[in-house]
Amino acid sequence: MATKNTNLSVYDKETIPNAKDFRIGLVVSEWNPDITNGMFQGAFDAILDCGGIKDNIVRWNVPGSYELIYGCKKMAQSYDMLDAIVAIGSVIQGETKHFDYVCEAVSQGIKDLNVKGDIPVIFCVLTDNTMQQSIDRSGGKHGNKGTEAAIAAIKMAQLRKDATF
Repeated sequence: MATKNTNLSVYDKETIPNAKDFRIGLVVSEWNPDITNGMFQGAFDAILDCGGIKDNIVRWNVPGSYELIYGCKKMAQSYDMLDAIVAIGSVIQGETKHFDYVCEAVSQGIKDLNVKGDIPVIFCVLTDNTMQQSIDRSGGKHGNKGTEAAIAAIKMAQLRKDATF
């Protein structure tokens, strides 16, 4: 397991660009709200910790992880001044293949947004086998995937800025 004995929330601020000039969107799934709100808080706090400004963080909610794709697409179209978007969701394995279909669609959809769009969209979707695994990765013993995604968003926002001529 990739996160075994790993804390997702550990980062070195000296290696992270200052986020004070970045506008970052957070699209949050309402499904498994204890998990997704924990990841939102981790992302929000990390952006602020790295110099981000509260008024430069935009949050939109969508019903579930499948809807993250459309939510991120519409956010990118609505806020052309955004520097990065984080898609925050949680899909937990059940008894049917629904888990497989949702996980595949969301990962491919977010990939497509990155390939076709100009705003980096960060994949912050937990795809766990159990609720406990999700708890451990949304502020529990393995830290917070939201924190990790926010750091990725800041780095990608800087890359986007540096690559713009």
